[in-house]
Amino acid sequence: MEKKQIKDTVYTAACGAWIGGTMTVPGVSGGSMAMILGIYDRLISSVNGIFQKGKFKESLFFLLKFVLGSGVGLFLFAKLITLALTHFPMATGYFFLGAVAGGAPMIFRSAQIKKVGIPVFIYPILGIASALLISLIPEGLLEINGTGTLAIIGGIFIQLIGGIVVAVALVLPGISVSQMLLVLGVYEKITAAVDALDIMTLFSFAPLVIGTVGGILLTTNLIEKAMKKQPTATYLIVFGFILGSLPELFPGLPTGWNLLVCPVLAALGFIAVFMISKKENA
Repeated sequence: MEKKQIKDTVYTAACGAWIGGTMTVPGVSGGSMAMILGIYDRLISSVNGIFQKGKFKESLFFLLKFVLGSGVGLFLFAKLITLALTHFPMATGYFFLGAVAGGAPMIFRSAQIKKVGIPVFIYPILGIASALLISLIPEGLLEINGTGTLAIIGGIFIQLIGGIVVAVALVLPGISVSQMLLVLGVYEKITAAVDALDIMTLFSFAPLVIGTVGGILLTTNLIEKAMKKQPTATYLIVFGFILGSLPELFPGLPTGWNLLVCPVLAALGFIAVFMISKKENA
């Protein structure tokens, strides 16, 4: 394996690990993280490439590297992030706030705006409005309780539909997967099962996984077409999605020792992601 291939493998797996870990944080979008780390376009094209002649092997290898990294991040980094949020919620929140904001300039540049007109302002506003409306959905809205046959069938149906919703959250930057799981009323059950490695409980969410896979295949196809045919509009709407997700991440005004620590961590998060995204898109 060439040096370039080794570097690409390590970077892809590392991105997957970071995205897998951060997706457990409500308000943090995996799509946003993929976008600001510079692998979003490649993820979208690789998912669609699985079904395209001549692209299957390359796409599958890339996705395997990413998924393996995500699995490691989900089971390892998620615990560290959970501990940080538990003991230092304000400081951790500001770091993520800065990290997400740090990727916004790169996405705006990706829009390749050639002429400033009304659409340049309308598209981000649409993205912001959509993200804010999604954040207003109450937690547990689609949760079904009960043990009867109808409740079980209803639960499977809701999980399938919920999987499609989760897929949209996975693919679209600015929408938090954890937030969607909260809406479905399964966030605490899934995170507890992952933390305890409870395989049987995780298996009970098989319909959710099936719906998610199907939704990803559909959503990525639409996104790739939109990026090719209407890149400026697509990236500006994504830019709006990410801006609209920032209030959801805002942990509140710092007090005490956080007055010193939070601005520093927010700046570090912003600078780190800004430099990474700048390097990847140089």
